[in-house]
Amino acid sequence: MASIPCIFQIPFTSKPINPSFPSLPTFSSKFLGTQNSLSCLRPSNIGPSNGSRTQCWFKFGKNGVDAEGAGIYGSQKRDDFDKDDVEQYFNYMGMLAVEGSYDKMEALLNQNIHPVDILLMLAASEGDQPKIEELLRAGAVYDVKDADGRTAIDRAVNEEIKDFILGFSVQKA
Repeated sequence: MASIPCIFQIPFTSKPINPSFPSLPTFSSKFLGTQNSLSCLRPSNIGPSNGSRTQCWFKFGKNGVDAEGAGIYGSQKRDDFDKDDVEQYFNYMGMLAVEGSYDKMEALLNQNIHPVDILLMLAASEGDQPKIEELLRAGAVYDVKDADGRTAIDRAVNEEIKDFILGFSVQKA
């Protein structure tokens, strides 16, 4: 998973609560709020005070590139995927709730099929086109067979998904 480096500069000051107890400071930050005493934190008003809305844009990467160029989406390669990714996708797509157990997932993992190819089979069976595209970009192979001899194409939920996988593979070559 990619991370986005960020730097926040928060003005932070401290001053004594009571001149007779200079060792007990009050911390104040415009971002976090203002603390009047050690036990009370009052939220600050972040943003415009006139009731207007504001929008923020973040520039990812060195020169404000898109998410893919910044390594957030689509930058994973074949070997970046592992068994945990398969389990997370299995859970995320609700397959565990439907299947009732991890048996089908474990059966695929025990067949010595690369995790990215298993993910492609699962995504094809769910019709998850964005995930299919991500996996094919990462190097997933659509003609890997499971124990039943079925490929991602065979598992595809409909013809549109089959055509998408085949079309993407031809376009990539």
